[in-house]
Amino acid sequence: FHHAKPIFEYLPGWTEDISGARTFEDLPANARAYVERVEELAGARMSVIGVGPSRAATIVRPALI
Repeated sequence: FHHAKPIFEYLPGWTEDISGARTFEDLPANARAYVERVEELAGARMSVIGVGPSRAATIVRPALI
């Protein structure tokens, strides 16, 4: 990895509290865009998104068929 060169990509942030979000649609637009970009880069869908420290503070997204 000593020859690896990092590639930085900056995405707009958000200031809204996301701890109450329980669906993907509850997230602010920039948070949704962030998740979608990570999915695109990873080539996989994010099926669980943590939005806070408790176990209940998660968004579970159904698998795409």
